[in-house]
Formats: sequence, C-alpha cells, structure tokens
Amino acid sequence: MAAPDRAFRYRGPFGRELAAGRVAVLREASGSIPPPALVLLAVLSVQLGAAMAKSLFEAVGPGGAVFLRVGLAALLLAFLWRRRLAGAVLSSRRSLALAATFGFVLAGMNFCFYSALERIPLGVAVTLEFTGPLAVALLGSRRLLDFLWGALAAGGIFLLSPFASTTGVAGGEALDPVGVIFALLAGAFWACYVLLGGLLGRSFAGGTGLALATGVGAVLVAPVGLWQAGTELLAPGVLLAGAGIALLSTAIPYTLEIEALKRMPARVFGVLMSLEPAVAALIGFVILSEALQLRSWAAILLVSAAAAGSAGFRPRR
Repeated sequence: MAAPDRAFRYRGPFGRELAAGRVAVLREASGSIPPPALVLLAVLSVQLGAAMAKSLFEAVGPGGAVFLRVGLAALLLAFLWRRRLAGAVLSSRRSLALAATFGFVLAGMNFCFYSALERIPLGVAVTLEFTGPLAVALLGSRRLLDFLWGALAAGGIFLLSPFASTTGVAGGEALDPVGVIFALLAGAFWACYVLLGGLLGRSFAGGTGLALATGVGAVLVAPVGLWQAGTELLAPGVLLAGAGIALLSTAIPYTLEIEALKRMPARVFGVLMSLEPAVAALIGFVILSEALQLRSWAAILLVSAAAAGSAGFRPRR
C-alpha cells in the first residue's frame, strides 16, 4: 500500500484490489512498452472506467454503480484468497476492526466519488478528489517548497468552490455545490485510505485483509445500491458494464503501473500521475460531452502542478 509520500502511486479509488490476480498476459504484453507510456495508458484506463460508470447512472444510479464495482471485486477477492480467508477471520479484534474501518473507507470513497460524478464533470471531480492524497503528502512536510505546492492546490480548490463563482473569479458557470462537497469528501476518504493501507497490509497475509475490507464495503453499499438500482442490477448489459468498469478501473491500470514502477523512478511516476485530472477532463469532453469553463481548466492546472511539484521535488531517501 501507499506510503504518505508516494500517494500518487495509487489512484483508486479502490486500492488496485486485483493485485492478487497476477494478470500475466497483460504484464507480458506491457514489457515492450516504454514506462512513461505505461503510466499514461494506466491513467487513461482509469478515467475510461470512470466515464463508463457515469454512463450507467441513468440505469442504476451512483449507488448501483458503486455496488456493482465493490460487489464484483469482493466476490473475486474472496475467490482468489479463499484458502486464507478462514484464518484471517480468526485474526485479532484489532486487525478485524482495522479491516472493517478500511472497508468503510473504501465504500465511502467510491460512493462519494460516484455521487460527485452524477453532479459535476469528470475532470472537476477527479481534480477535487486528487487533493486528498496530495494533502497527505504535504502535511507531513516542513519544507518551504511544499508550502508552495499546498498554496497552488488551495488556489485550485478555491476556483472550483461555489464562492469563486459568486464573486465572478475567472468567469464560468457555477458548479453544483453538493457535487463539489462529495468530491472533496471522496478526497478525504482517499487520504484515509493512504494512511490506513499500510497498516492493513502489515496486519494480514497477502490480500486477505483487502478481501475482508472489500466484503465489508460491499455490505455497506448494498442497501443504497439495491434501493437505487433494484432489479436493474441483474440485467445482462448492466452486469457486463460492471465487469468492464472493474477491468478498466482496476485490473488493467494496476498491471500497467506495477510494470512501469519496475523500470522508472517513483518520483517520475508521481509526476506523470499528476496528469490524471487533465486526462479526466479530456475523457469527459470526448466521451461524456462535458465542456469545461476557463475557471475549471485553471483549477486543474494548479492542482496538477502542485501534484507534479510535490512528487518531482521530494527529497531522496
């Protein structure tokens, strides 16, 4: 799992829960691709998955889409780690409580992000959510340069806030304040994920802790998913789309990122990952016809610059 100063290795939202899958075919195919291209392909895959999820909202709502993603992941992880799950259930109360807490964080992160996508453009939602792990990376630092990155990120958040639209800063139409709040909450959950992920990995063998946590997350989002989607969740087209979301948002990018990290420095990886908000905005424009105003593009630029600076100028250890 991600350490605070490497927050941008792990997009989420979902912790790359198919780590145990060992998608050998993808890894073999990615071996001949340059590492920067692998990272960009991973970012593209994640945002395509988000766009596909948003296209499902009319049929199943954000709750139904989250339930599909978390539920399918829980079933797959339970299958992959079935031989160790029985022993994991007998772990200490503290470890089980950690897994339950992590499951709550996963459920909250996904539900808030998809709820934000329902109300605001994809590029804006990703930009606001991106501030969560960025805050984790910056808050533990006392370097003056990191205060600059924090100021840039804060400027980006301000430009996307309802207050900026009422004051006429940079022009553009107002964003849905509820969507903005949901995106920031998703970022807060993502920050918690970064902080708790290492503890979970050290408390359980292999991916059993993540399997338990994902199961908890699926149970937590089930009521909302079933209420919003109902029997639509069983439609073949919806199930197929859910599998595609899990593949694009998790299996493919995880495989590509792991292969890239084998062949490039972590700081370069972090700088490339800072392109994610801009890629999300482009995907939203091309696939979802979401045109952004100047104010939103300025915010994306500020947050991406803060992320790139934080990753690129991190002290060597």
